Amino acid sequence: MAHDHHDHDHHHDHGHDHEQEPPSDIALRVKALESLLVEKGLVDPAALDAIVDHFEHKVGPRNGARVVAKAWTDPAYRARLLDDATAAIAELDFTGRQGEHMVAVENGPGVHNLVVCTLCSCYPWPVLGLPPVWYKSAPYRSRAVIDPRGVLAEFGTTLADDTEVRVWDSTAEVRYLVIPERPAGTEALDEAALADLVTRDGMIGTTRL
Repeated sequence: MAHDHHDHDHHHDHGHDHEQEPPSDIALRVKALESLLVEKGLVDPAALDAIVDHFEHKVGPRNGARVVAKAWTDPAYRARLLDDATAAIAELDFTGRQGEHMVAVENGPGVHNLVVCTLCSCYPWPVLGLPPVWYKSAPYRSRAVIDPRGVLAEFGTTLADDTEVRVWDSTAEVRYLVIPERPAGTEALDEAALADLVTRDGMIGTTRL
């Protein structure tokens, strides 16, 4: 579901970490189990942190970056991605849980897309990895819909007044991937080099490349 925003009178004075919802019962249980395993010497906390970092920042987002770079360099693939993102992403062997029903939305002149999950933290794991903490936070989930420009400003993203902001609400049925605008001056770069320019936040829509 997309929410279009044309109202430009927003407030930018709220940070991502000023409010945090209480951890869920499951989160508390997982934390307790983790603490017990660490205490008994069965799990190395540094190893856990490394695993989370690997999936959050490297494996997942690099997959999405390859999808975006291919869309930038292959017009036929871009068309397939916009028509049926699930199938197009599967062409690159990026499939699995939380990525069964994908939709790609494209930034362009006058249009900027932003993804949120207002109910929980639905997120396309196969192409973006694990969701960042701020994506799951109550402030982001609520404010991305009612004050998208304010949220974008907190990420350092300022859009022209005439830019249309489209907010997409991920659900258990569908997950979204933003195709950022290709940066200017990259015409000579190959697909691999272009993929290195693509960031996780750019594919969520909180930043521009």
